Amino acid sequence: MTGAAIAGIGATEFSKDSGRSELRLAVEAVRVALADAGLTAGDVDGLVTFSMDSNAEIAVARELGIGELTFFSQIGYGGGAACATVQQAAMAIATGAAEAVVCYRAMNERSGRRFGQVAAGAAAQATSAGVDNSWHYPIGLSTPASTVAMMARRYMHVYGAEGADFGVVAVADRKHAASNPKAWFYRRPITMEDHQASRWITEPLRLLDCCQESDGGVAIVVTSLERARSLRQPPVSVAAAAQGSGRDEYMMTSYYRDDMTGLPEMGIVARQLWGKSGFSPADVRTAVLYDHFTPYVLMQLEELGFCGRGEAPGFIADGAIEVGGRLPLNTHGGQLGEAYIHGMNGIAEGVRQVRGTSVNQVPGDGPVLVTAGTGVPTSGLVLVAG
Repeated sequence: MTGAAIAGIGATEFSKDSGRSELRLAVEAVRVALADAGLTAGDVDGLVTFSMDSNAEIAVARELGIGELTFFSQIGYGGGAACATVQQAAMAIATGAAEAVVCYRAMNERSGRRFGQVAAGAAAQATSAGVDNSWHYPIGLSTPASTVAMMARRYMHVYGAEGADFGVVAVADRKHAASNPKAWFYRRPITMEDHQASRWITEPLRLLDCCQESDGGVAIVVTSLERARSLRQPPVSVAAAAQGSGRDEYMMTSYYRDDMTGLPEMGIVARQLWGKSGFSPADVRTAVLYDHFTPYVLMQLEELGFCGRGEAPGFIADGAIEVGGRLPLNTHGGQLGEAYIHGMNGIAEGVRQVRGTSVNQVPGDGPVLVTAGTGVPTSGLVLVAG
C-alpha cells in the first residue's frame, strides 16, 4: 500500500465544443472534485498535471483561490501520464511534501487542437522529439493512427488476429457507454456489423477502432488514507502505482525493436503493480484499460498477464469483457464511448467501481486495475477499498 487514497473525483460535461477555455474547464473539474471530497481550495497544497496540459499549476491555483503550494509537478508523454499523476501525488503525500494534492487534465481536443491530425511542425521542433519525428513523418507515419496501424498489422500477421477481434473491444465499450448518462455515446451502442462497415482510417484501423476527440476536464483529489477516512466519500486506497518505459522507445511506435507485437513498457508497469500490491491478474474484478486504439487493448491484456502472447483474441471472445463476463473492461464506455480526456476519466471510473457507484457496477470486492496511454512511456494503478 502507498498510504495514499483518492478522496474526490470531479469532471465537467464531455462535449465536442465546450464553448469555454481550457483553464475554465480545469477549474470547474477541480471544484467538483473538492466538493466530492468535502474539501475546499484552502485545503489544497499540491497540484499535478500533464506536461501537455495548457493550464499551469499557478494559474489553476490562482483561479481557485488556492494559497501556498508546497508541491507541483507535470508528467510527460501524453496519455501515458494519466496514472502517473496519481503516483506523483501519492509520493508527495508519503514524503510529507503535501497533504492534499489535486491531479487534473483539461482540454478542448475537439474544438481546439486535434491530436489525430498531422502536425507538420512536430518534425521541425528543435528538440529530441523533433529528431525522432523527422525519421518517420516523411514516410507517412505522422498521426497516432498510422503508427498504431503498423503495429496492429504486425500483430495480425504474427498471431492471426482479425479486424473483428479489434471490433470486440469497440462493441463492448459502446455497450457500456450506452447505459452511462455522462457518456457522449449514451444510448448509442454499436454492433459488430457497424464496426466492420465503418470507414478505414489507416488499415487495419477503422473509424470505430479509434477513440473520440473530446472537450472536457477531470480532476482527482489525493490525500493520506488516514485523512481520507474522515472525509465525505469512502476512501479509495492506492494499493500500487507505477511508471514504465521500455528499451529503444519512440513515441507511439518503437519501430527499431526486434518485436513489434507488444507493449513492453506496460509489462514493466504490470510487474511493479503486481509486486507492490500483492495482487495478481486473477484477483482483478474489473479493469479500465487505455483504449485510444482497440488493438492496444489486446496487447495490454497480454502484457498485464491476463493471457499469453497472441491469446487476447480468444480471451475477449464471447462477451468476456462485457459486464457479466470474466473481466469487464471500461465499464464507463472508455475513451471510445464516454470521452477522451487522456485517460483521466478512466481513473474516475476506477474510483466509482471501488466505491460501488458505477452505472455498470461489477460485483465483488477485488481490486480495480487502471492503465494509462500505450505506445508511449506509461503508468498504471491498482485501486482497492480503504
